[in-house]
Amino acid sequence: MLWVVTGVILVALSLRGPIVAPAPVIADIQAEVGFSAAAAGLLTSLPVLFFALATPLATRVIRRAGPEAAILLCLLGVLVGSIIRSAGPAPVVLLGTIVIGAAIAVGNIVVPVLIRRDVPWQRVSGVTAAYTSALNLGSMITSLGTAPLAAVVGWRWALAGWAVLPLAGFIFWIGISRRRAHAPSAAPAAPSPSRGSGRVRRIGWLLTLAFCGQALAYYSVTAWLPTLLADTRGLGLAVSGATASLFQVAAIAGALGTAVLAARSPPWVPVAVIGILWVSLPLGLLLGPEWYVLWAIAGGIAQGGGFTTIFSIVARVTRSDGEAAGMSARVQTWGYLSAAAGPPLAGALHAATGSWDAPLVLVLVSTLAFIAGGTLVALETRRPSDG
Repeated sequence: MLWVVTGVILVALSLRGPIVAPAPVIADIQAEVGFSAAAAGLLTSLPVLFFALATPLATRVIRRAGPEAAILLCLLGVLVGSIIRSAGPAPVVLLGTIVIGAAIAVGNIVVPVLIRRDVPWQRVSGVTAAYTSALNLGSMITSLGTAPLAAVVGWRWALAGWAVLPLAGFIFWIGISRRRAHAPSAAPAAPSPSRGSGRVRRIGWLLTLAFCGQALAYYSVTAWLPTLLADTRGLGLAVSGATASLFQVAAIAGALGTAVLAARSPPWVPVAVIGILWVSLPLGLLLGPEWYVLWAIAGGIAQGGGFTTIFSIVARVTRSDGEAAGMSARVQTWGYLSAAAGPPLAGALHAATGSWDAPLVLVLVSTLAFIAGGTLVALETRRPSDG
């Protein structure tokens, strides 16, 4: 199990970092490539859109080639896409962005399947928390490091340089694949839940609502927080990028803290805590923007905890690897379709109003959707099984 968990963490470092990397240098990209504000938002929203559109490809690869091959395809795609995105004019930049999104879609679907297959069910929440933490660690590294790198080598080389992360993961997973081929091991048995299929379907759709709110809020904030801070607080790109990185790194505390809280409290308690923290980000930036560091940290804790909660439930309530892949695919398809609208919509709202208030209201509505879906899931998991 240790090899797989280590491999999952290495994969996670490449599943969000390539998407958030353009945000600290978005002004430089716009100036050189000629993107409008809404078009610049595509650098974040296009990968998210392909998270949804490439889901059938992901499930097909997993079914036909196996999880290990799917992981290798994911990492190779992120590596190639990162290089393409940094190598040409606007169409090439967008092509590389699409390749990155399609590759990450495969990783998004296969990681929960690997966790369910290879991790004892008692440790699913903890490993999911470690996975979430690594997702945000990768985002934090790229958010913090891109602007300083760009100041030295330019934004193209700065973005291309992060290809070292999927390269490291690819090499590691080749070793895992060979190790498993020569010494296959049985997956740890999970308890057979008594939940009926109707209940599982209901939980799946409620998780979809929660993830739609979670993902739209996360990607909108990720795409525009550095620019918002630069505009409203007068911060330089490096400083605003560093502040925005707090939104990513704080998720590590949120993911690990949620796993601990979920093990010691009723299901509604983690949802309530995460919901309060999530709402505090847009409300705080609207009503008390001078405390922007506090709101970035609170929102970061919330987004890490929200992701961990949603995908821990997927692994716990499903009764087979196929069902886990199906629920994961459904939740992520609708969630990422919703999220794909976030960055360009937030950019368009800002351009239309000349203010960041409307984009922050968009984030607020999204966090309320997370609270609604999460609360209903908590109530549903307390009900007796109908199957």
